[in-house]
This record gives sequence, structure tokens and C-alpha cells, in this order.
Amino acid sequence: MMQNSYNIIKTLLRTEKSTISEPEGKYLFLVLKKANKIQIKHAVEEIYKVKVKDVNSYVCAGKLKRVRHQLGKTPDTKKAVVTLKEGQKITTAP
Repeated sequence: MMQNSYNIIKTLLRTEKSTISEPEGKYLFLVLKKANKIQIKHAVEEIYKVKVKDVNSYVCAGKLKRVRHQLGKTPDTKKAVVTLKEGQKITTAP
């Protein structure tokens, strides 16, 4: 099943930790949990009009939270570190 690029890439994460590696051409994205590296690569290339060199993805496990006397869990999320080819840059969100 082919996914829409805008469904695969949820958002570009702009945190202090993720912006440290931006001069090296690495950007952090929050992505669809079922998406694979190839789908993530094509989605970033289509949305941001850049050439992708490498994609590293990982699942961040949700944390246990307690609200009053009930125990709950935040959802698991998937993140992807996308390395762009030399000279490529993501300037603004589309």
C-alpha cells in the first residue's frame, strides 16, 4: 500500500539536540511508525526537494505516566535521522 508523503513525515523536529547536527546535513523527523527507510527517503525528497544520502530510524518507547491513582503509558513514536547529500539544505517547512 502506497502512503502519501505527508502522512509518512509527520514533522521536522527542531530541538536543541537535533539542531546541533544540522551543519553536517542531518535532520531529525517524526515519522509514521509503520514507514520503512525507503519510504522515508522518498517522502523527504518529494516534500523538501532535496537529495537524501542516508536514513537512520529508530522507535522511541513510550514512558509510564501516573495520573492520580491510574497508571498509563505515552505512545511509542518513530524518529528518523536523515542525512542529506553534500550541499543540500532544508531551509523552511513546506
